Amino acid sequence: MSTDRIVKVAFVVSLSLAAMALLCGVAGAQSAQLQGVINGRSGATMTVQSQDLGNVVVLLTDDTQVEDVSGLFHARRKQMGMTALVPGLQVQVQGSYNAQNQMVADTVKFNGKNLQTATDIQAGVTPVEQQEQAQKAQEAKQEAQIQKEQQAMTQQQKEMAAAQAKIAANKAAVAAVNKRFGELDDYNIWDEVTVLFGNGQVIVDPQYNPKLLALCQKAKTVTGYVIQVKGYASAVGSAALNQKLSQERAANVTDFLDQQCHIPLTNVLAPGAMGTSKQVAPDNTAEGQAENRRVVVRVLQNKGIAGT
Repeated sequence: MSTDRIVKVAFVVSLSLAAMALLCGVAGAQSAQLQGVINGRSGATMTVQSQDLGNVVVLLTDDTQVEDVSGLFHARRKQMGMTALVPGLQVQVQGSYNAQNQMVADTVKFNGKNLQTATDIQAGVTPVEQQEQAQKAQEAKQEAQIQKEQQAMTQQQKEMAAAQAKIAANKAAVAAVNKRFGELDDYNIWDEVTVLFGNGQVIVDPQYNPKLLALCQKAKTVTGYVIQVKGYASAVGSAALNQKLSQERAANVTDFLDQQCHIPLTNVLAPGAMGTSKQVAPDNTAEGQAENRRVVVRVLQNKGIAGT
């Protein structure tokens, strides 16, 4: 074989090997998967704590798909907004890493039950504690039954021991989730606006538009800002109605921030329906009830970004 022929063959082989290496590198960078718990939101990024990788910064974009998956083999899927990505939520992220070692999310999936637990805890509601109270009531009933049926005492004592173990497990679960939400204390408050509502009303009064617009303008000057929206109700009426009113009030304020202030939803935490919790005035007067029918809007910045 001639020298020219050998050189040409070597050149072709080198090109083929380089192309294969490039394709392998691209394929490796195309897809990455992460499972963990959201423990922070800052602007268009969130931090996910993974058991294997520790804290990973995930970048959310306009193309990121957020899905609620449930059912056998996750057969039921529901498209969700980015405001559903709250601290404490367990998620599965699919995407690829950029040059800053951030995972650029293509999809973020979670189970709706986990979202309900996370948002309930954010609103100060702990269903696990309610289950604990129900369990204690059941135990009291079982103890009365033990006194009437001596022959069943041994079996009932075993049931009580199992129930106590379940209560302890529930307490541990509440403590673990509350620990994750401790991250919410690591924010500085840059601005705050309170929007009041009439009795049974959920529409934002136009008199608050200038205040909300000013808050949004200030927020846009804060690096990595996040806007928190929490709705409340007075204690007049049923608990279910007041929970619904607080949710609709918070949602309408969030819509104003999105549509009128042009705040990206990646920078807004899920609207919190606080119901009648954290009353700021007595509900036995009309004035006090008026103060409790409110939505509190805050501009937050992670203390790690602020350096404080």
